[in-house]
Amino acid sequence: MAQVQMKSVYEPQRFSQDRRGKLLPYGQWIESLGLPIHRGYFIEDARTLEVAPWPEMECNAAFIELEGMKGVSEARITEIPPGGTTAPVKFGLDDAVYVLEGNGITTVWAEGVGKKTFEWGPRSLFLIPQGATRQYSNARGDRPARLVHNNYMPVAMSMYPDPSFFYDNAYEVPSLLEANEEELYSVASRREGGRGATWHGNFFTDLAVWDGLVPHRQRGGGGHVVDISFPNSGMGGHMSVFPVGTYKKAHRHGPGVVIIIPGGEGFSIMWQEGEEQIVVPWHEGSMFVPPNQWFHQHFNVSKMPARYLALGPLQQTRPSAAKGDRPNDQIEYPEEAPWIREHFESELAKRGVESLMPDGAYKDVNYKWTYDAGEEQGADIYLAGPAG
Repeated sequence: MAQVQMKSVYEPQRFSQDRRGKLLPYGQWIESLGLPIHRGYFIEDARTLEVAPWPEMECNAAFIELEGMKGVSEARITEIPPGGTTAPVKFGLDDAVYVLEGNGITTVWAEGVGKKTFEWGPRSLFLIPQGATRQYSNARGDRPARLVHNNYMPVAMSMYPDPSFFYDNAYEVPSLLEANEEELYSVASRREGGRGATWHGNFFTDLAVWDGLVPHRQRGGGGHVVDISFPNSGMGGHMSVFPVGTYKKAHRHGPGVVIIIPGGEGFSIMWQEGEEQIVVPWHEGSMFVPPNQWFHQHFNVSKMPARYLALGPLQQTRPSAAKGDRPNDQIEYPEEAPWIREHFESELAKRGVESLMPDGAYKDVNYKWTYDAGEEQGADIYLAGPAG
């Protein structure tokens, strides 16, 4: 079996910089704060990352600056102490928030729009719209709560390099002035469109138990997918679920797509064409970001279905990686290197799990996976979005 190579997990590089090595405005800003900045190719468990006090925000915090972000997206940890409440902050960009652990309350408001308060727990996902003021509270007095934020601050600061322009700016976003309560807070509901399962709203209760998915035939592995649409926002994403003993086809796309694991155990392999591979072990709380145009492939080695959430901050950075659109951006099973299958089966054997990958998938590029009777006739239409 071919040897799987693995680069250093945390290489001492700064990625928010230009071609001359000069830090971009976003990189200068986060380094000036004196908070921990976690770099490398992946975060094995964001729930245990080092954080430090951020006095202005009245919380503990850290920044995550992975290779795949490349100055496109921000990932930031907020840790709220037991029984604590953060400072109320107005932020000028859409901000997707995923709950790594804990239970709490968020209050969000804008000029002319009444306050909305909602509760969240582990694996909740919500979006706070640009220009709204928000405040987070930890509902438990015995343990911290930890959130991860995803937005496009690095790009925004390249256009306007002063962070105070985005924090507590007096400018009122026109759509919020129209008292659009759905934009401030709305529980997600299913809508037609996309790949057949698009959920639209600001609040998703628990991604570990979220159902209503449809077959994701394009990516193989017998998996299912659901698309995520936020009100009046260019941000979005999807969640994919794939069965025990299976794995997805390798594919590649643009930078900045942040992947978070809500459940399951497995690994992903990422590589630049012609270069060595990086093995990313994952479980609940893991994070990684495939670098720009690097192939990546996801493998489930646990005894339960695996789930991953993919969030993309800007649509222009996450083009479709569909085989029919860009033939070189997806590798079919019969075309992949033999060691991929060998390594997967070796990892399964260590855990006493059998592969459920059918032999036919390795022989026929047009192999059709079997789904439940009610799903067999459904079309799997792929739209531009964070591909997974």
